[in-house]
Amino acid sequence: MSAAEDEVVEICRDLIRLDTTNTGETDTGAGERAAAEYVAGQLSEVGLEPVVVESEPGRTSVVARFPGAEAGTAARGALLVHGHLDVVPADPSEWTVHPFSGEITDDGYLWGRGAVDMKDFDAMTLAVVRAMRRQGRTPPRDLVLAFLADEEAGGRLGAHWLVDNHADLFEGCTEAIGEVGGFSYTVAPDLRLYLIETAEKGLAWVRLHARGRPGHGSMIHDDNAVTALAEAVARLGRHRFPVVMTGTVRAFLAEVGAALGLEFDPEAPEEAIAKLGTLAPIVGSTIRTTANPTRLAAGYKENVIPSRASATVDCRTVPGHHEALLAQLTEVVGPDIEVEFVQHQPPLQTTFDGPLVEAMAAALRAEDPGARAVPYMLSGGTDAKAFSRLGVRCFGFSPLRLPPDLNFSALFHGIDERVPTDGLRFGVRVLDRLLETC
Repeated sequence: MSAAEDEVVEICRDLIRLDTTNTGETDTGAGERAAAEYVAGQLSEVGLEPVVVESEPGRTSVVARFPGAEAGTAARGALLVHGHLDVVPADPSEWTVHPFSGEITDDGYLWGRGAVDMKDFDAMTLAVVRAMRRQGRTPPRDLVLAFLADEEAGGRLGAHWLVDNHADLFEGCTEAIGEVGGFSYTVAPDLRLYLIETAEKGLAWVRLHARGRPGHGSMIHDDNAVTALAEAVARLGRHRFPVVMTGTVRAFLAEVGAALGLEFDPEAPEEAIAKLGTLAPIVGSTIRTTANPTRLAAGYKENVIPSRASATVDCRTVPGHHEALLAQLTEVVGPDIEVEFVQHQPPLQTTFDGPLVEAMAAALRAEDPGARAVPYMLSGGTDAKAFSRLGVRCFGFSPLRLPPDLNFSALFHGIDERVPTDGLRFGVRVLDRLLETC
């Protein structure tokens, strides 16, 4: 796999240098079409036949099928391997290097927006598939390879649009792998836990609207929409939803607790979770629903009190509690604040068992004898929400062996996003073993 290990770094670098910023608005986005054409070229070069589709001009996804040796006969059906090509915005003034430079530094890191979210896995997939095709190797089951637009805005113009309009491209898919999982958490020199995503929180992007009487900014005004909204947003931003211990979270905490010698109180797990170091932000967010205000909008002139003020809130719900969110939000913000759902996607949860899970764990152990695969819940969301609508069982598995001191969770949507090149090479070896055997 040495050629593929070299190629994965170059492919990832090429993809990072394509600015695929997704602002949430097509008119202000960039680069998805160019990235899709690059991917299609990489696939065509090794004899695959990619399908390139657009939901809107420039919002481009690529899907290709790599026929397996048992195509049409395997009881498990086809395996979907999916990744997104878009990235969140990045301000170059905040970064140590330019976020679209693809710079490789002397300490062995490849820098740039998308390095871990998720052009690293896109590059791994391309490098492995290209190696298999060049070497004449055939996977045991069909592989459906999807490189998608718009994940960072909820996938409405990417995965969800494909499921609604081109479901035939995913015919026969029963299982899927994608982001965010398969990364290491070092417990001891001879023990690393590799977190495989078996659950993810639901997504609800909500707008809060307050209404009041407009008027002159110089006058005493007791019916101010901005004041009402600000008070509601402050209450919600400080609110803590109750702890909910799902089966996935319990299984993860049991594994971590056994490895670290920690005891988790199911009624009050925060104290033990705080001892997990760089994992604490992700794990701590999976034990309760969260609601974070992210945007505010009101008014049109300094001396005019507006009749309307709005806020956007990013809500993430734990499995089993998604449908209760509206009532919970209304209780916190009050009955006079209108709650509008902009996007509403339910949580996902599957079990940590079966041949695919065994194959993932075996592939990790083959490349890292100190590996132990464990299930976990992702605090965010992925395109798996779209593919689950087709009955596909979804996992997060984009393997990376990480340095023990790297704060991996802080890199997602953060500044100075980067990935170790050794981690990319490790990921290629693990993914190759998985696709050869699963």
